[in-house]
Amino acid sequence: MLGKLARQHDPNVLVGFDHADDAGVYQLTPDQALVQTVDFFTPIVDDPYTFGQIASTNALSDVYAMGGRPLTALALVCFPDKADLEILERILAGGLSKMIEAGCTVIGGHSIRDEETKFGYSVTGVIHPKKIYQNAGAKPGDKLILTKALGTGVISTAIKKGKAEQGWIDAAVKSMTTLNKKAADVITNADATTGNVGTAASAVRSSEARQPDARRLTPDAGFTIHAMTDITGFGLIGHLREILLASNVSAALSASKVPLLDGALDCIHAAHIPGGLKNNRDFAECLVEYDAQVPDDLRTILYDPQTAGGLLICTPDGESLTQALNQAGVPAVQIGKILPDSKPRIHVAR
Repeated sequence: MLGKLARQHDPNVLVGFDHADDAGVYQLTPDQALVQTVDFFTPIVDDPYTFGQIASTNALSDVYAMGGRPLTALALVCFPDKADLEILERILAGGLSKMIEAGCTVIGGHSIRDEETKFGYSVTGVIHPKKIYQNAGAKPGDKLILTKALGTGVISTAIKKGKAEQGWIDAAVKSMTTLNKKAADVITNADATTGNVGTAASAVRSSEARQPDARRLTPDAGFTIHAMTDITGFGLIGHLREILLASNVSAALSASKVPLLDGALDCIHAAHIPGGLKNNRDFAECLVEYDAQVPDDLRTILYDPQTAGGLLICTPDGESLTQALNQAGVPAVQIGKILPDSKPRIHVAR
C-alpha cells in the first residue's frame, strides 16, 4: 500500500521500503545513521511473560538483520478493557527482560483498548552508513547460511489447537526467545576488528560508497557479507525471494540441510498448517522448482511463517563464517548457494 502513495525524496534515506528491507535507515552524519523498525502481534503462547519475551526478540531482530545496534524502544500495547492488568504487567516484564539483554532501553510506549491482546515494540538503533546489511547485493557464488531452525509457525498452530507436545513447545519457545544478537556480533565484530565496511552495494548514496570490490576482504581479513535478512512472517522462501529479486540473482537450496525444530514435520503431517503458510506458498511458489525427490512435508515447511526467526546470510565466506558462528554457540548451517539470474528463481533439491 505504501507503494501506491506519493513518493518522498529525502537524500538522507539510505534504506526505505523499496526492496522490502527489514528496517529503515536514515543518515544523520557521515558516520552515523538511525535504523528503525516496528513489530507487534497477538499472543502465540499461553504464558504472558514468555509472550512478552518473544515479541521483544522479534522486534529487535530487524535491527540486528541490518547490522545495527538497538538503542531505544517504545512499547505498543493493545489490551482488553476488562482483562486482568497483572497479565499485561507480565507481558511487559517479559519484553523488558529481552530489551535489557539486548542493551536496549525502553523509554515509553502507547496503549489502546482492544478486544484482542497485541504487543510489540518500535525499536530505534544506530548504524554506520557504510556498514549496512541489506537484502540487496547477493552475488553468484555466495553461500546461504541460516542461523535458526524452522517450524515456529506450525508448532504455534499446534499450540493453539492444544495438540503440541511439551518438547515441541520448549524447542519453539527457546528459538523464539533467543536474540539474534550473538550472530550479529560475530559478523559486526569481525567488521570492527578488520575495518570491513561490508554492505550491499546499494546501501549508500555516494558513488564512492558504491564500490563493493574496494570493500571486499580476503577470508584472512574477515567476513564479507553481501546481503542479509531475518526470517519472519514470509517464511524462508518468501524472504529468500526478496533477496533474489532485489539482487537480480537466483538460488539453489538443499531441503535436507535446512534445520527444523523438533515436531515441525509432525505438525505438518497432522495438518497444523497456519493460514500464513498457505498464503506464503500461494504467493511465492510460482518462483520455485523442486526435484522430484523432495517430499511434500519438506516443501511445505519452507513456507512456514516464523516468529523471531534466524538470520539468512549471503556470503562468499561460507565455511569460515559458519565455523565462527558455531564456535560462538549459534547453530548456523549452510543450506544453499546463490546462482546467476535464471529460471526458476529458486531450485530446491533433496
